[in-house]
Amino acid sequence: MAFVPRSVAPEIARAARRFPAVILTGPRRAGKTTLLRRLFPRASYWLMEDPDVVARVRSDPRGFLAEVRTPAILDEIQNVPEILNYVRTRIDSAPARNGRWLLTGSQEAPLMRGVTESLAGRAAVMQLLPFSTRETAKVSVLRGGFPEVIARPAGTSLWFRSYVQTYLERDVRAVSAIRDLATYRRFLALLASRCGQILTKTDLAAPLGISIPTLTHWLSILEVTGQIILVPPFFENFGKRLIKSPKIYFVDSGLACHLLAIEDEKTLTHSPFLGPLFEGFVASEVLKQQLAAGGARQIYYFRDQQGLEVDFVIPTGHRRLLIVEVKASRTAAPAMAQGVVRLSGAVRGYTAEGFLVHRPARATRPLGALVPGVRATTVDGLLDRLVR
Repeated sequence: MAFVPRSVAPEIARAARRFPAVILTGPRRAGKTTLLRRLFPRASYWLMEDPDVVARVRSDPRGFLAEVRTPAILDEIQNVPEILNYVRTRIDSAPARNGRWLLTGSQEAPLMRGVTESLAGRAAVMQLLPFSTRETAKVSVLRGGFPEVIARPAGTSLWFRSYVQTYLERDVRAVSAIRDLATYRRFLALLASRCGQILTKTDLAAPLGISIPTLTHWLSILEVTGQIILVPPFFENFGKRLIKSPKIYFVDSGLACHLLAIEDEKTLTHSPFLGPLFEGFVASEVLKQQLAAGGARQIYYFRDQQGLEVDFVIPTGHRRLLIVEVKASRTAAPAMAQGVVRLSGAVRGYTAEGFLVHRPARATRPLGALVPGVRATTVDGLLDRLVR
């Protein structure tokens, strides 16, 4: 498969011109290493999962860094976070030299603790998720966007089986000493069946026979390793009693489909999970767009205790909101937009735009009025609005 340009690449290049170090986080196999080696072809490369390299770093970190030619890519740095203190020393010896240290990590929280302690003010932190629809039209709800799945779709099922096994054996055990990986695997499948739902921990813990603290810990592992999206509620007070728990989605819809044993388009089309999976797909595409632009994650949902619910509320600056309902239907019907209409009328002090994102039969980008104040569009049409 030919190299696919990544939307975040200009932001990474810009950060390398302004900071001594750039840290690129994201799920395993999202393409972090490929992107950095493409952007910085002259950089030396060191894999911090290589046992020989890890042993050298731990036995003599100063000696190891003395041999590293900069610019240097230190891949999967979370395996040797102690090296960050020594990288800081090298940076401080020549603070005006930018773009010398290019670090990747698949476990964001432990890595970020090390960055906060050692590289505060010295490193730009970026995030790379799997391919987006803006980067390749091959991304879909069924396949998701992992580069290797996009490159070899015929081997999708085998790749995801291997990915889950590798994830359990490496990332999960690296973050936490979980002994019962079989139950954790069942937890992943159960969580996939709850895509698009408000997180209720008791409903998840009971079928697995685990405690609420254990479930909370397991969810944090999925967040740390970049596998799930927790969409918080929009807390602005519109004079309503609001639901306060987040909604949960998988970052990659292809992985969620695999966990649900959905392996072809026909199965997906007739699956009761199609709607939630498409909803999560939209959430992930919005996040990818925001991250590619160098912005913060800003996507919320709205639900009050009177039953008013809208899938997504997306701030776009200057007290402007996109209020978005997502439907997997091929046809956009006015009745689908009623929640958007009601919430748009309730927001005071904001300028609100309403959208109904659906799946038309043809791959076009219609942007037509559905009801006053709400337009029907595709995923790409919504993303077009985000970049305006």
